[in-house]
Amino acid sequence: MSDKVIENNQVTIMGEVVSEFQFSHEVFGEGFYMLEVLVRRLSNSEDRIPLMVSERLIDVNQDYRGEHIYVTGQFRSYNRHEEQKNRLVLSVFVREIAFVEEEMDASKTNQILLEGYICKEPVYRKTPLGREIADLLLAVNRPYGKSDYIPCICWGRNARYTSGFGVGQHVQLLGRIQSRDYVKKLSETETETRTAYEVSVSKLECIDDALQI
Repeated sequence: MSDKVIENNQVTIMGEVVSEFQFSHEVFGEGFYMLEVLVRRLSNSEDRIPLMVSERLIDVNQDYRGEHIYVTGQFRSYNRHEEQKNRLVLSVFVREIAFVEEEMDASKTNQILLEGYICKEPVYRKTPLGREIADLLLAVNRPYGKSDYIPCICWGRNARYTSGFGVGQHVQLLGRIQSRDYVKKLSETETETRTAYEVSVSKLECIDDALQI
């Protein structure tokens, strides 16, 4: 894998393990497991971030709940077929993992750098209180012709700036991964609480014309 491909999708997460390992899948005899980490925001609220970890990196038979870990990796997506349609599933693919004694400064515990191409027209809107928001879907290239599709949300000046972007725009952004609960209606009588993941953008640059804010 080229360094360039790794550089276009870099994630650093530090937080508290809040789940046991759950088997996900196997590739060429290597097992991959899901693990949830609780990451605190500066506002004292919290995000629950899903990690995908190889059994070659850590003993997946152990229960590490309550421990603090530091991981680096990439934010990845895949489509899972359910309810007659595909659902985008996101997680941090862990490349390195280490245990730490205690949590770091909250401003440094959740960082992501992405470089990719806008693959859907940005959706710009305002909240009832007048705050500007824009939703982006970013395609980030992987090796062998694959891509990850990462939902991103911009605020304020960033939202206004990206509202003029079109499909195919080449951008680089910095931000944090955040989780958000929502209620999914399954039928007239059934609902289910689910968690969505997205990148909250703090800085944004258009690669094509070098405009920066």
